[in-house]
Parts: sequence; C-alpha cells; structure tokens
Amino acid sequence: MGLFERYLSVWVGLCIVVGVGLGNVFPGLFSFVAGLEWAHVNLVVAVFIWVMIYPMMVQIDFSSIKDIGKRPRGIILTVVVNWLIKPFTMAVIAWLFFRVFFAAWVDPQSANEYIAGMILLGVAPCTAMVFVWSQLTKGDPNYTLVQVAVNDVIMIFAFAPIAAMLLGVSDIQVPWETLFLSVVLYVVLPLIAGVFTRRHLDSRNDHHRLNRFIHLMKPWSIMGLLATVVLLFGFQAQVILEQPQTIVLIAIPLILQTYGIFFIAYYASRALRLSHDIAAPACMIGASNFFELAVAVAISLFGLHSGAALATVVGVLVEVPVMLSLVAFLNRHRPR
Repeated sequence: MGLFERYLSVWVGLCIVVGVGLGNVFPGLFSFVAGLEWAHVNLVVAVFIWVMIYPMMVQIDFSSIKDIGKRPRGIILTVVVNWLIKPFTMAVIAWLFFRVFFAAWVDPQSANEYIAGMILLGVAPCTAMVFVWSQLTKGDPNYTLVQVAVNDVIMIFAFAPIAAMLLGVSDIQVPWETLFLSVVLYVVLPLIAGVFTRRHLDSRNDHHRLNRFIHLMKPWSIMGLLATVVLLFGFQAQVILEQPQTIVLIAIPLILQTYGIFFIAYYASRALRLSHDIAAPACMIGASNFFELAVAVAISLFGLHSGAALATVVGVLVEVPVMLSLVAFLNRHRPR
C-alpha cells in the first residue's frame, strides 16, 4: 500500500474536521449543495460515490460470475445476517439504550423517534459503500457484486414489511424513487461503464492496459471517498455543534450494533471456513447501511427535523470511521 492509502484513516479524520469547519463557516453554500437532490438522493454526493465505485466496477470479470453459484455459503451468510439478524438486533439495542440506559436524559417522544431512525438503518443494508470496503479488504469484486445484487432484490420485497412490523406502523410508504435511483446511480450505471471500459482496455486479453488503468484510477476512488466525507459532515456541521450530546447518545448504540453485527458475520465466516475474499465483503455488508433509503423514509414518516431523521444522519456520520476500523481488523486477520 502507498503512503496515501496506508494513512487513509488519518485523511478521513482530517476530512471530518474540515467538513464540520467549512459547514459552519459557509452554511449557505452547503445548504445550496444539500438542496441539489432528486428523490432524496443528493446529486453531488452521488457523483462522488460514482467516482469511488467506477474503478471497482472495472475490476469485475463477468466471465467469472457464473462460477459464484459453486460457492453459495457467502451469499447465504449475507442474507441471514442482513435480513434475519440485523433488523431485530438493531431494534433490541435501540430500545435497550433509549428506554433503559438513556431514559433519564431523553424524553419519551424523542426516544421513540431515535429508536425509529435506528430501526430504519437496521433494515437497509449497504448498496454502494460496500464496494469501497470490499476493495480495501481485497474482497472478490465479482462475488461482492452478486452479494449486493441479492440484497437489493430482497430489499424490494422485505424492507417495507420488516420496517412496518418493527416500527408498529401499519403502512409504510417506501420511497421507490429513492430506492430505484440509488441502485441505478450507485450500481447499474458504474457497472455498465465498467463493463465497456474493461472490454475496450482488455480487447487483447493481456491485462496490461487494464491493470495500468486500474492503478491510475485507484487514487481517484479514495478521493471520491474523502470528498463524500467532507460533504456529509459539512451538511450536518451545525447539528453536530448544536446538539453534541444527542449525537453522542445516538452514536453509542449505533457503533455497538455495527461492531456486534460485524463480529457475528466474522465468526460465522470462520465457522463456515469462507476464504477471506468472500468473508470480508460479507462481514462489511451487514455492518454498513443504505443511508439514503433510511434517511428518505425517516423524513417521509416523521419529518425533516424529527429525531428519526437525526438518528439516520448520525448513522451516516459514524459509518466511515467505524467501517475503516473494521477494514483494518480484517486486513490484520486475513491469515485467519
């Protein structure tokens, strides 16, 4: 790894500070950028995420995808963790912290909204950022694509019923535009671009031009991640400084849930004897969240300034630093 990649967590930390600082110095600019959205998907953030994911899509070899069916255990683990474990453990942890541990500091109405926001995060497994975590842990890009695709298909049918059951709401209106647009922007378009790029660069099937292009694009992928961090923290800079105690209270159970789900998948991967390139993305998908969908549903159900919307935003804020720590853990324990 180069110097830039080796100290990625340091650059992310600096970008968090820069984002909060710029967000407070230029609140109008960040408000304008935050308003550039369609179906609750910020278009500027979408561009940066696209820059992150496109180089990873170039690495996908479609001729190898047909062999993934011979290794189904990684897919099964992803489905079980994301849909039979994560939503329910998130609901239990949220209730435990805001109804028991933090009851003295949070009023019941706010507690209900924070719990709702955390549940929405728990029912929305990651779609886009998992490609970043997979690359950083040297996961199999072909297998990661199939894992994400399976999750997206299940999400279409399972998100609303599970969320409605855990929230105790009879009818949840899923923002289909948000779900559809996010999948198209973060998966379909960069995937199509990656396929055509790979076909053009590797027409001779010698991999020289392809490998050189991937090497040149790698720094841009990291730059996309850092730019996304600056924007996300800039959008929420005033909230972070105005409500630091609330941010911390929400962050604590979210961080514990993230580590808990990760280690469930990690030890299950060891028990199933999955290879590192399959186990790593399987662990990361369950630990991270599809925050665009969670934020959109929270706003539609509870309002823009609700505690539920705030909880989903805190999920965005804690995700990158926490996931980087899990990337480091997986890389240290690759031989196991």
